[in-house]
Amino acid sequence: MIKRFIEDNKKYLNYTRYSAKSSLKAEVADSHLGWVWWVLEPLCFMMIYTFIFGVVFNAKEEYFPIFVYTGLTAWNFFSKCVKQSARMVKHNKGIISKVYLPKYILAETCILVNAFKMLISFVIIVIMMVVFAVPITYHILMVLPMLILLGILTFGCMCVVMHFGVYVTDLANVTDIVLRLLFYMTGIFYSIEKRIGGRYPGLAHLMGEVNPMAFIVNGLRDSMLYGGRPSLKLTALWFVLALLICIWGVRLIYKNENNYVKVI
Repeated sequence: MIKRFIEDNKKYLNYTRYSAKSSLKAEVADSHLGWVWWVLEPLCFMMIYTFIFGVVFNAKEEYFPIFVYTGLTAWNFFSKCVKQSARMVKHNKGIISKVYLPKYILAETCILVNAFKMLISFVIIVIMMVVFAVPITYHILMVLPMLILLGILTFGCMCVVMHFGVYVTDLANVTDIVLRLLFYMTGIFYSIEKRIGGRYPGLAHLMGEVNPMAFIVNGLRDSMLYGGRPSLKLTALWFVLALLICIWGVRLIYKNENNYVKVI
């Protein structure tokens, strides 16, 4: 299966690039501000959360605007990809009913589109770090493995959700509810350790380490803002688990993709 996966990715690489480029152009075609919305949306949410939790609830996290924006950037990438995957096969019925391509290629195209938007947001984060005079340490190098882990985890989750989304019509609604719950448990606009760890250390441990998105978001913040380093053991563990999810998802698609057209 791994050999087939590598060969298929090489074969459909140009299609993936072209499809992602076309999707990005289509998104801004009917918009007056165009790609500026890719920056404005997370910036607006950052300002909203910064006001509500930084002013109203008196959050004490250092560099709080960047703290929130970093969490939103990683979360938006993950949540948008997973949400879209629930109906991805049905929305691309016109393509997959005419030509064959491994259905996970649709997921890879979606990841490229959202990764490009995330890249723009990270440029904004770097600018904000300069403005706020955030001290840089060598632990910032851990940003790369954190982002790679985010990409692998996202792809695996997308493949699984994409497969079951073909057969379960309401999976998109269920996915949306689960992602909403996960959003509040990930600590996008608050520190899990400070807000929950003092009163409920067990729950804080569960939310911060067992929840992969919380682990990734905290890892990005620690390495970029606070000179810390994510646990190497937990990083390696989540890499293994994310790869296993990918293998499971790709295997499901290879085994059942010939039936997708019949079902939809």
